[in-house]
Amino acid sequence: MVDLMFTPQIEILSAEDAPRRRHWSDADKIRVVEESYRGHRQVSATARRHGICRSLLTVWRRQYWNGELRNASGPAFVPVKMAVDIDAQSPLQPAPDVQLEIVLRNGRRLLVPSSVDPDALARLLPILESR
Repeated sequence: MVDLMFTPQIEILSAEDAPRRRHWSDADKIRVVEESYRGHRQVSATARRHGICRSLLTVWRRQYWNGELRNASGPAFVPVKMAVDIDAQSPLQPAPDVQLEIVLRNGRRLLVPSSVDPDALARLLPILESR
C-alpha cells in the first residue's frame, strides 16, 4: 500500500559544507617528514597525529628524498673543527689532498678536493641545486 501523504525530507548538501583541502607549505611538509623519520615505525603514527593519510606522507617523504621540497633557508654549511694530535717526536707532514663527496638534494653527487675555496663552493652549490 502506498502512503501518498508521506513526504520524505530531503537534505541538500552544498560544496560549502564539505571540509576544504588544507594547503601545506614546504616548511610544514619538511617538519612532518623529519618527524616521521625519528624513531621506529613512525610513518603511520605521524600521519595520524597530523590528520593526513599515510600515502600522502609517503609521497612527501619521496619528495623530501628527491630534493623536491625546498627549505626556506636553502643550502648551508656546517662548521667543522678538527683537533690535530701532534706527536712531538715526529715532524708534521702535510696532509694529502683528499676528495670530499657532497650529495645534493636533487640526488647529484659533487666530488671536490678538500682544498677547495669555500666561497667558490658556496657560489657553485645553488647553481647545481637549481638544475
